[in-house]
Amino acid sequence: MSPGLAGIAEVAQILGVSIRTAHRYANRPDFPKPLDELATGRVWKRADIEKWARKPPVPLGRGKGRPPKPRD
Repeated sequence: MSPGLAGIAEVAQILGVSIRTAHRYANRPDFPKPLDELATGRVWKRADIEKWARKPPVPLGRGKGRPPKPRD
């Protein structure tokens, strides 16, 4: 896969979350739209995912916001 593209496993890695949580984030209305959907799943621009991760989380109701990413 291109270094500029990300499937759900790469999304999970970029965000530092499980694949299950990455799927939940990918279904949020504020998450970047995928470039395409292949037989293996959706594909995003890696830069779009990284940009989304830097933004403050958008609250979706009690307990549904993205937790802050741990800082190093």
